[in-house]
Amino acid sequence: MNVFNGCKPKYFLFVMMVLSLTAHCFAQQKKGSSEPLIPPVGNEKFSPDAFLIGRDFHHNKFINREQGLKGMAECNFTLADAADPQNYALCQKLGLSVVVSEGPHLTGGDWMKLSDAEIDNYIKKMVEKAGHSKAIIGYHICDEPSALAFPALAKAVAAVKKYAPGKLATVNLYPNYATIWQMDQVKSQLGTKTYSEYLERFVNEVKPQFLSYDNYMVEMSMDLKETTKAAKYYTNLLEVRRVALKYKLPFVNVVSSNQIRPQTPIPSPANLAFQAYTSLAAGAGGIRWYTYHGQAYGYNPIDKEEHKTLTWRYLQEVNRQLSVLGPIIKQLTSTGVYFTSPAPDASLPLLPGKWVQQLNTDAPMMVGEFVSKGGTNYVMVVNLSLEKSARFDIQTKIDSEKIWVVDVGENGRLVPASHKKGIWLTAGQGVLIKCGGEAYVESDEKKPWYY
Repeated sequence: MNVFNGCKPKYFLFVMMVLSLTAHCFAQQKKGSSEPLIPPVGNEKFSPDAFLIGRDFHHNKFINREQGLKGMAECNFTLADAADPQNYALCQKLGLSVVVSEGPHLTGGDWMKLSDAEIDNYIKKMVEKAGHSKAIIGYHICDEPSALAFPALAKAVAAVKKYAPGKLATVNLYPNYATIWQMDQVKSQLGTKTYSEYLERFVNEVKPQFLSYDNYMVEMSMDLKETTKAAKYYTNLLEVRRVALKYKLPFVNVVSSNQIRPQTPIPSPANLAFQAYTSLAAGAGGIRWYTYHGQAYGYNPIDKEEHKTLTWRYLQEVNRQLSVLGPIIKQLTSTGVYFTSPAPDASLPLLPGKWVQQLNTDAPMMVGEFVSKGGTNYVMVVNLSLEKSARFDIQTKIDSEKIWVVDVGENGRLVPASHKKGIWLTAGQGVLIKCGGEAYVESDEKKPWYY
């Protein structure tokens, strides 16, 4: 039986076009089915291996704890504040992981004064006091220690592994602008002659599960205008990345979400996004914001009366984007970081990279190259200007390579990108691109409505 008997020619033609288009779409889907469009994302809640979005670990106690924790969850944090006591049940209900914090915090010097038995007992009691909440992913040990404290911190980290296996022991390190040890200098912050030595010794002596450091030079450099200071942000990021890759450790970048000094710029959508996206482009496994709660700083996300500020609104959106892209980046392997010329510092690597050969743009940009377990190339491109939007086109080793943009507006759906139209980025913004592994020829021919 001929199902088309009696059909008028124009209807027959229309049906055939629809069937042809359906078959074409199905074939394209089958062709690309060897690997998921986006790597499997397992940002499981309450996992030490998840991409972490947190705040600083100073004891910034909320007056209204329930309201404060609910506000953090609403602001798209995945990690609760540092508090003693902590409301573990509420954190678990809100999906906030917890790093247990014993108050008052011990400094590196405090740890150095403790005997081996006292260190072991301190950690044992901390673990026992916290209990067995599902939300607990780790225990806070120390913030910004000197290398002189590393032997004592090694014992504390070992004790966490002993009494809470599988949990993190958090130690946050100094930035690269901390003072170094010199022969004529009685006091120094790092306790080493170089920053590289500081990082290497920390890994080899303390044996951490991850690296964490802070750097506030984006605002300290007056939003990158003071180039010598701004360079320290980039060089710090790449040096921590180098050591993290060398020892196969994830790293967390602690950046600024307040007016870090009375004379410095305030948080903005651009400088918050910049800190988030440059960290992602370097392969960071988490971001922490200093600070979230009032204290002595201005323009915090939460003011001293515990009201949400405009900074909170900016941060909520940046954290939302991090919550989409961070878990994807966590599944990829960072293979290179490059900059357009001129780079922010002479020591920073310029394009071409291993995969990206060139960016056609008039703005300074940073490129992070990644590869998935299945061998697919991904690229993070960041607009390093805090003042203007910029367009770019990407050239890889495959001429006019088929590319998709990971759309953070729709929770990571892939959107085909055009080389002819390019990709636009607002000030400080970044974008994650999936590379198709084959050339794509764009036609100037006008497409009919059904294409």
